[in-house]
Amino acid sequence: MIRNVESPPPVSAPVLAAYGYCETVTGQQARNFAYGIRLLPTAKRRAMSALYAFSRRVDDIGDGALDGEVKSARLEDTRALLTRIRAGEVEEDDTDPVAVALAHAAKAFPLPLGGLDELIDGVLMDVRGETYETWDDLKTYCRCVAGAIGRLSLGVFGTEPGARGGDRAPEYADTLGLALQLTNILRDVREDAAGGRTYLPADDLAKFGCSAGFDGPTPPEGSDFAGLVHFEVRRARALFAEGYRLLPLLDRRSGACVAAMAGIYRRLLDRIERDPEAVLRGRVSLPGREKAYVAVRGLSGLDTRHVSRLAGRRQI
Repeated sequence: MIRNVESPPPVSAPVLAAYGYCETVTGQQARNFAYGIRLLPTAKRRAMSALYAFSRRVDDIGDGALDGEVKSARLEDTRALLTRIRAGEVEEDDTDPVAVALAHAAKAFPLPLGGLDELIDGVLMDVRGETYETWDDLKTYCRCVAGAIGRLSLGVFGTEPGARGGDRAPEYADTLGLALQLTNILRDVREDAAGGRTYLPADDLAKFGCSAGFDGPTPPEGSDFAGLVHFEVRRARALFAEGYRLLPLLDRRSGACVAAMAGIYRRLLDRIERDPEAVLRGRVSLPGREKAYVAVRGLSGLDTRHVSRLAGRRQI
């Protein structure tokens, strides 16, 4: 029997060109996320690339060498552009391809675009040089710059109809974003310190004798740096465990995308745990072949089935 499959509406040439630009940005700059995004069907892959390209623009403003006031002004300009996208005021012939692609994606998928406002708020926290006394303080920042992206991505993925616990999907997506961001913070602790930024909570730094900061390839004298890293790794693992409960709520290819992206970061966490001081000597990363393996594993559904089995045991 032949099934009639409803075709998606055709995409105009200007919009296709705009998506092409965003996919190029994603392929060149999303060193970890690109492996998961490639597993998505075309429409979802394009939408995720548009989200990434807009987010990359916001991050690049915050990470750039401009004066703080100029950065703040440019971030507010970006917020104004987001307001135009939300209001449907960006035409297909607009000269900004990221705006064109994101505007199209927002019409095709139920994207909670307020999450990009949260991202801008988080980057403004960076521009102001905010530090964090407690995990709850840092969690607020992480929710802005990563949890919000998780919720936006869920707008593209959607949940399987009738999936048990589907109402908690935004919560799981947010938590998975926190897990990824905390892993980023551990990986980049030396790089951030060189840029004058400290993200790890002051309470945790004091507890492990690391309040002096990380300005060299070795830990502060007399500190328990390994203890600090292992403490944060355990926190990140708990966030991953909770966030992974999102996987069984997604369709196969969306679940594969999430499993691939999160799996790469979990392996980074494993490497950091095995050699905590490696993050002070340079950037810890995975070789391309290992990232590809994680992507294939995600596509196989192994992680989704594992999470589903664990959920079933909790219900017994």
